[in-house]
This record gives sequence, structure tokens and C-alpha cells, in this order.
Amino acid sequence: MQFSENWLRTMVDPKMTSDELAHLLTMSGLEVEEVEAVAPPFSNVVVGLVREMNKHPNADRLNVCQVDVGTGTLLNIVCGAPNVRPGLKVVCAMAGAILPPGADGKPFEIKVGQLRGVESQGMLCSARELKLSEENAGLLELPDDAPVGQNFRDYYALNDLKFTIKLTPNKADCLSVLGVAREVSALTGTPLQQPQYRSVAVNSAEVLPVKVSAPDLCGRFSGRVIRNLNARAATPDWMKQRLERSGQRPLSALVDISNYVMLELGRPSHVFDLAKIHGGLNVRWGKAGESLKLLNGNTVAVDDWVGVISDDKEIESLAGIMGGDATAVSLDTDSIYLEAAFWWPSAIQGRARRFNFSTDAAHRFERGVDYATTVEHIERITALIIEICGTPQTQVGPVDDHVVNLPQRTPVKLRTARAQKVIGVVLSDAVIADIFTRLALPFTLEDGVFSVTAPSYRFDIEIEEDLIEEVARVYGFENIPTVAPVAANSMIIAPEDTRSLFAVRHQLADLGFQEVVNMSFVEAAWEQDFADNASPIKLQNPIASQMGVMRSSLVGSLLANVRYNLNRKTNRVRVFEIGAIYQRDAGVPDGPLSVAGYHQPKRVAAMAYGGVADEQWGQAARNVDFFDLKADLEALFAPRQLRFVKTAHPALHPGRSASVELDGKAIGFIGELHPRWQQKYDLPLAPVVFEVDAIATQQRIVPKYEEISKFPGATRDMAVVLKQSVPAQVLLDAFHAAVQSIPQGKIVQAIVLFDEYRGKGLEADEKSLAFRFSLQDTQNTLQDDVVDLVMAALADATKQIDGAKLRS
Repeated sequence: MQFSENWLRTMVDPKMTSDELAHLLTMSGLEVEEVEAVAPPFSNVVVGLVREMNKHPNADRLNVCQVDVGTGTLLNIVCGAPNVRPGLKVVCAMAGAILPPGADGKPFEIKVGQLRGVESQGMLCSARELKLSEENAGLLELPDDAPVGQNFRDYYALNDLKFTIKLTPNKADCLSVLGVAREVSALTGTPLQQPQYRSVAVNSAEVLPVKVSAPDLCGRFSGRVIRNLNARAATPDWMKQRLERSGQRPLSALVDISNYVMLELGRPSHVFDLAKIHGGLNVRWGKAGESLKLLNGNTVAVDDWVGVISDDKEIESLAGIMGGDATAVSLDTDSIYLEAAFWWPSAIQGRARRFNFSTDAAHRFERGVDYATTVEHIERITALIIEICGTPQTQVGPVDDHVVNLPQRTPVKLRTARAQKVIGVVLSDAVIADIFTRLALPFTLEDGVFSVTAPSYRFDIEIEEDLIEEVARVYGFENIPTVAPVAANSMIIAPEDTRSLFAVRHQLADLGFQEVVNMSFVEAAWEQDFADNASPIKLQNPIASQMGVMRSSLVGSLLANVRYNLNRKTNRVRVFEIGAIYQRDAGVPDGPLSVAGYHQPKRVAAMAYGGVADEQWGQAARNVDFFDLKADLEALFAPRQLRFVKTAHPALHPGRSASVELDGKAIGFIGELHPRWQQKYDLPLAPVVFEVDAIATQQRIVPKYEEISKFPGATRDMAVVLKQSVPAQVLLDAFHAAVQSIPQGKIVQAIVLFDEYRGKGLEADEKSLAFRFSLQDTQNTLQDDVVDLVMAALADATKQIDGAKLRS
């Protein structure tokens, strides 16, 4: 919200400086982001009048002007502006004037000098030379009533400041100069001077037929017909100044008046060209298949989620957002329909963002605009229109006010004792009553309990805490003492069997990976390629066309990181990410940290590409493979044991991928990128990737002390020949089952696959796997007969596997 300080002080003028006013607003919750001068400093510049003008004797494009600056003596000034003429009121910089810096950054001083042999005693200025705008087509022309000789800064109110305040969404009542003035009046006790106007006499009975078919969209609709206007009338300079200093560009009188009242009173309104309306108006919800060309030139499709104003032939406006091009006013408009309405905030929220734009009207209506003053605001706009665009033939119809469905205000209670406890200051009923009175909040008081009814322009007062906030900010945040908390602080001990995700990050970094942070928005093609997700969760308003869906896997983002590095000649990449993925799940309820219908689990993913290590003399160069990343994943979970089961995954190589299981439950996947995607994404080598559930990585086994056994252990090796199609995991599962089936199995401390052989002595479809068994009895000396019994049980386990046999 941006506004002119001078404009604000016409409504409330506290006895304080601009800096003090900015601090006051900030401390009350209206954060002042910037205070900027409306014009750079310059001096000795006055209003002048060109009395005479003659051609320069030595230059065809120059004129010699006699300029009256109110000193009694005419100044001789040489000027080359195309619009200079006798009788023109101009801006005159006299000798000794200091103008704003030019391109060289140095202030420009006006001196008496010779221009082609003729003395020039000053300079006539354009708006650009004074840094008021970029307009440089000629001199800045002033109205005929501009007083000759007056300091131009005073005449043009250039000692004004522009305030830019950052409002929280609940303070919609301050999206106007009047709203900010109310706040200043309440904070300082300075009387509020509301804009004064007289209602225009009605001299016509004409009423445009209006029907409000959607009371859940529009609660009140007011309008009037005005005929025989002069739309070509110039917007007054005072209005242009206030608009420009509020960040609005003047366009035409009718549009400027509507924008001015929106900034002044906080009510967006709309002006229809009456001649372009077919029949009457109908306020309703849109229908599928309808479309509308807007004032900004865009054509948008509407449906039953969007409110519209239509006539008997077509849609004319998006309700509470933007008018249509078909009924836009122009300089040829002579009759208008003026509309002011109350739109339910819930019926406007999100609609503008759906169409990828924002408007001042939608910004206000979706937060709540005063529903009780539509008629008064129609009268204010009408008065300005008649003052600026009226003609002797102007006809003004009555205000047609349709009250359909207005908010019902229920009193909100505030307990004085509760306010004291929350704010931390001893407050009496009288202090709180005074604050509510200054804020114009009607109330009743009984036994220390205030019942407050919010005014029609306040949509932010619904619960007791809202009233406590009002009391605190008007009382003054800086007046609330800093007091140490009296509650006992106690450390919450984290469970021993759970580690933080920061610890997971550190461990992955220790394994040589670098963390990346990617957007949750990804390309739809990534979801199809890497997750086989043909119907991803789409964004209604994506920040970019290539980031239109929510990711259900981290693989695509990591692959993009790898490609980014490869394009910059980095040939070895190891990256990881811990982030959320997004999946549809009808079983998820709505809650503080959840959205109904969507599951948002966190995942840990890592990708390795290129050499297994940087090039060095002590290790032969080779590229990272499946087993390198598998070792990293096992180290991440150690001492817990993972199980890897061959599986198919849309992102991974069909023969080099596995499902990762922990305690019998699948927690993720690991594998080499599918050759199809390696080719599509132009990768010389296939990266290896894993993605697992983040919660699983956080679960730890609590260490348990066990005394080191004083009895020595032993090892036994066993080689098993089996078909190449049989995974090693099948043998490992058989060994573990055999160990658990006999009491003596407890002496088996570890089973390790240490060798694989294929070649001479074996069939072409066979392989030999060698396992080492670590044996130790922690209570007694290990006995040969017990060892033999265990090894026999292990050997018997191999016979359960089709085609397996011991290798001698």
C-alpha cells in the first residue's frame, strides 16, 4: 500500500514529524517499508508566465522569451521547446537555481549566459529536467490559474513524501488512505476528518435492471445510471498527483476517478459503458464453456467456480476481479453505469491467481471490503464524476441498491484478566475501553468482560485473541516491558533410538556426497519417465511452465543436478537430497501438518556418477557401479541389516535394480539408471541412484553392552555351485533359516559372501559362490562336534535350492 503523506494529513494531521509518523505506524503493525521523496531536491524554481516570444536572430529552432516571474522585471530566456508560446504558464529556473543531477551525476546550476549571441537569464523546464517523470516532449505546462512567482515546489506540493507500508493479510481495512488515517487517529487521539462531499441531485428515474442470482457470491450490489457526460474532460492535477504518488498511472477521467476513490475509501468500483450493455445485468456464477476478454487484453475461460456479471447477451465482467473489454469506457463514452458491490471474500479468494494475474480489486475483495457503505461510495464517485465530467445535460439516476446477503456480526468477548495474562501488562477496564473507543469498536462491558461487535469494514475480528492483538498494538508494543519468562524450562530428551535428519546429512557427507536442495515442482515428463506417473498432482498456478507438477520421486531432480554439472565439465558427481515427495492418498485427513487427500513423506535419495574415486596413483580408475552405492547405503543403515530383492522400477535398469527392505518392509529402491533414460537425457555413463524412506534412516538400534568373550573363535568356508539365475540372497536366506532352526546356531556370528567364480570347471549357466562363516561360543570353548553339526545344517540348507550343490 503506497500513499502520499500530504493526502493522509488532509484526513488526520498529528503533531509529529514524518519519521515519527513512520515509526508510529510500524510499531502498530503497519510496517513502513519505505519513505521516499516525490521529487529530488532543487531550488530557485518558480511559476513563470511567457509574456512575449520572438524568433532567435541566429538560430531557427530557438526562441527568445520574455518571462514574468513575479519580480517586476521580465527575464530574457532563450528556449527551444516546441510548445513554448505567449500566455503559457511554465516552470522557470532562475539564475542561481540548482537542478537535479544530470547524466554525469553532478547538480546542474543555472547561470546567466550567452546562447548564440543572445543573453539567457534562466531556463524553462520540462518534467524530465526536474526528474518528475520521463516526459521530455516539451515544457511542463501549468494551469492558467497557477500563481506567477510562487515557489514551484510549494505549488506542486513537491515537499511531499511517499509512504509504502507492508500490510499483513488481516489488515484489509488499511488498504486505503482513510483506513490508515483511522489507525493514526486511534493511535494519536488526533480527530479524523473524513472526505466531505454532497450528494448529487437525482434528475432522472432511469434504473438498469439488475438481478443477483448468486447470494453466496454477492451480498450487496449498488449501481446508478448517469447519462450525457464528457469523458474527454481532463483529470485535475491534484487527482493525478495523488494517483501517481500512490503508484497509479492516470489514464482517463472516468477510470481515474474510480481508482482515486478506491485508494481514498478502500472500495473498488467499476464503470460500465452503458451503451454497450445488452438489456440488464445478472450477477451469477460462471458456466463451463464461457469465456471473457478482459480489460488487460487476455481472454479467459470461466466455469462455475468463478463469479461473473453478465448481461442478456454475454459476460461483461469477472466479479470482484476485472471488467471486460466489451463494456470498457473510452473517451467517446457519454453514458455510464456505475457499480459498487460487496463480494464475499471466500468467493473471490484464489480466482485471480488461477488466471495468473493480480488486480487491486481482487486484492481488496478477497480480504474483505466494507459492506455497509456501497451507497455512500456511489455518491462520492458520482460527485467527483459530475464535478469533473459533468455537462449541463447530465442526467443522474437514483441509486439502485440490492441488499441480498450480508455478514451477520456476532459479538466477540474479551476478558480483561485474559488480556493482562497474554500481553503481560496490568490493564484496567478503563484502559481497554478507551482503546476500543479510539478504534471505533462498539462494545458493552459487564464484570470485566467486553462484548465487541466488529464494524462493517473490519473482517479480522473473530476471536478473543484478535481483540487482544488490537489492545496490545494500540497500547504500544514498545510500552510492553521485557520480562524473563517465569515458566520452568526443561530439556526434552530425544529418544535414543532415533537420530535427526541432520545426522543423516552428516553421514552422507562423510561418505563423499554433497547435499542439493531442489524445488518440489518438476516437469511432468520426469514424473512419467522416473515414476511412471501418468496423472501427477498438477499446480493451478505454476511459477514456470516446465515446473507444473509436484514430484513423487527425487530421481528426476538429482538427474538434473548431474546433467547441470556435466554441462560444466564436472565428470564425477555425488549428490544427495532429503526432501518431501507428494502422492495422492484419500486416507490422509486434513490437519495442522497435512492436507486432506495428499501424502507427503520425506525421502532420502543419492546419486553417483563417474569415477568411484578421484583420479589418483594409489587406486585404479573405474566407474561407480551398483555395488559401490549399495555399500554406501548399507553404511548409512549400519548396524541394521538391509535386504535387497531384485525388482523392476520405471527409472532403473531392469537387471541392475533392487528393492530395499528393512525388517521385512520395503523402504525404497536402488539401481542403475535405465538405458532408455540415459540415452534420452544424453548421459555418457549411467548414474547409480537410491531412494529410501527418511524415517527409516532415522531409526537406530540402541547400543547394548556385552562383555567381550574370552573364548577364541573360528572360521569355516563353504563354496556352493548353483545356477547363475539364482540370486545370492536366496542362499543367504537359507543359511539364516538353518541357523535359527537349531539351538547350536547361536555360535554363528556372521555370514559373508567373499567370492564369486564363473569359468573353467563349471557349466556355462553355473556360478560358484564362496561364503565365510564366523563361529564363536561366547560362554565355552568351541567344540569340534558343535561346529560340525552347524556346518552340516548349513550344507543341508543348500540342498533345498534347486540345482545347488557343494563345491569340493
